[in-house]
Amino acid sequence: MTTGTASGMTSGAARDATPEVRELRRFNRFYTNLIGALDYGRHLYTPFTLTEARVLYEVAHHERVDAADLRASLSLDAGYLSRLLGKFEDRELITRGKSEQDPRRQRITLTDGGREAAGLLEERSQDAAGSLLEQLPDEDRARLVDSMRTIRALLGEGAAHPPENRAEVTLRTSRPGDLGWMVERNAALYAAEYGFDLSYEALVARIIAEYAEAFDPRWDRTWIAELDGRRAGSVMCVRDERPGVARLRLLLVEPDARGHGVGRQLVDACVEFAREAGYGEMVLWTNSVLGAARRIYQRAGFELVAESAHHSFGQDLVGQDWRMVL
Repeated sequence: MTTGTASGMTSGAARDATPEVRELRRFNRFYTNLIGALDYGRHLYTPFTLTEARVLYEVAHHERVDAADLRASLSLDAGYLSRLLGKFEDRELITRGKSEQDPRRQRITLTDGGREAAGLLEERSQDAAGSLLEQLPDEDRARLVDSMRTIRALLGEGAAHPPENRAEVTLRTSRPGDLGWMVERNAALYAAEYGFDLSYEALVARIIAEYAEAFDPRWDRTWIAELDGRRAGSVMCVRDERPGVARLRLLLVEPDARGHGVGRQLVDACVEFAREAGYGEMVLWTNSVLGAARRIYQRAGFELVAESAHHSFGQDLVGQDWRMVL
């Protein structure tokens, strides 16, 4: 067995690092330094460290969060997280109580002061990131965003698939014929999986027709996800009836494309477009039976604001309204 000390021999694994490993480590050092340049405490003029800000963000952007969730999602030591939450509680930023789902877990909730602090962090971090992007020409900015989306796909959810089984996901805007495909696939998929009747196909057709007739590229956009060159999903961003509000509509992921991060990438693209277009908030309506979609929305930062039972598309359903402040 090869051994060494910090000042002694270098291990064989380090000596034999491949060019790919070296490049990944170089990128990691560069990006870590870049994040340091945007550090919450020094440059955003807030009293929070980067880890504290991440915890506040997670609590603020999820409907229900407990301490175990935070430990897992942020890879934090249990003792360190407990001390951090204790500091937040002393500063009256959070309250802690038993989880409704599991009394053994500790539910974390923001106070009014906590929401105000999280909102300030979000505003200043967006300003800092926006200032960084403004330094780049439009073409380079688009390349950067596409590259970051690819990194997330390959090292995030996509990493769960072995390389030999991993398909390449790409997003593009709609082309002639795509809108008709969206009507057909929504109708067929929801009929097969949830028993929706023809009234759902009629609704989708109306949504698509209204989008096409009133389309304005400044405010409206449709994305098609392709998996190894074939259509695998879609989503739309459209103007809501209220000024300054964007609406996410018709998220769809083909069954054989699930697990590759397609839905997450589509929702992320929709949210990014809405922010860049200048919308103040984004809303969506869905049904409680669509569990996978709801998890994607929650992970993206949407919050459930209302629920109501209804009978539609031949089924008894519970409709849900979700909202995100941009």
